[in-house]
Amino acid sequence: MTKTILITGATDGIGLLTAQKLAADGHHVLLHGRSEVKLAKAAESVGGAKTYLADLSRMGDVKAMAEAIRATHNQLDVLFNNAGILKAPQTQTEAGRDIRFDVNTIAPYLLTRALLPIMPSGGRVVNLSSAAQAPVDVDAMISYRPMDDMEAYAQSKLAITIWSSEMAREMPGGPVVVSVNPGSLLASKMVKEGFGIAGNDLSIGADILIRAALSQEFSDASGKYFDNDSGRFAAPHAAASNPAHVGAVMDAIRKLASS
Repeated sequence: MTKTILITGATDGIGLLTAQKLAADGHHVLLHGRSEVKLAKAAESVGGAKTYLADLSRMGDVKAMAEAIRATHNQLDVLFNNAGILKAPQTQTEAGRDIRFDVNTIAPYLLTRALLPIMPSGGRVVNLSSAAQAPVDVDAMISYRPMDDMEAYAQSKLAITIWSSEMAREMPGGPVVVSVNPGSLLASKMVKEGFGIAGNDLSIGADILIRAALSQEFSDASGKYFDNDSGRFAAPHAAASNPAHVGAVMDAIRKLASS
């Protein structure tokens, strides 16, 4: 059955490969990116897919993209919140926050909330988490302070894992919301820039994302975290089991997404 699928951060890496594989299987793929030139090239490689241009560090862009998608599509079956950032020349956004939190955590939350009205109960939201997770400095998420790249990235990835679980809890009737570590040190642009290594086969990541989006295996996995390094559902960082920490993180995310 053909699905309509949106992939953020789809101009290279796991996002682009996932799009190419899904399009080859006959699905209707929508591509997001922040570079018009890269988006056009990606769309060509996917067979002329519909594209959406947005800078996810700007919440206005996120809202505008969601409105454009809702205006042209009655139904969205799968949303991959794949776009992510580790390093940036300027880590403070125009809103005065850390770009890792805004792009990796807040933007996908805002986008998901805005697209839920056109997602069926059997739809799926697949959020890109990571093996790198760390307790969230909520004050740093709300108001910028200089942070080590990996420190900010790991905190942003625990934060998206937390809101995945909490959003799933709020929607017991669906759609399914899952967080996935696609695999450590895959051959993405982020890994090359961040660690200076070629990385492992990107198909490791693309294939698990497609399983999470379409397979029966994930049909009752809402709220769970899948660790592709171990090949199983697993517990995220222990801080995700601390009610006080989860509550503080969620309060901050909701506040930032509504500002």
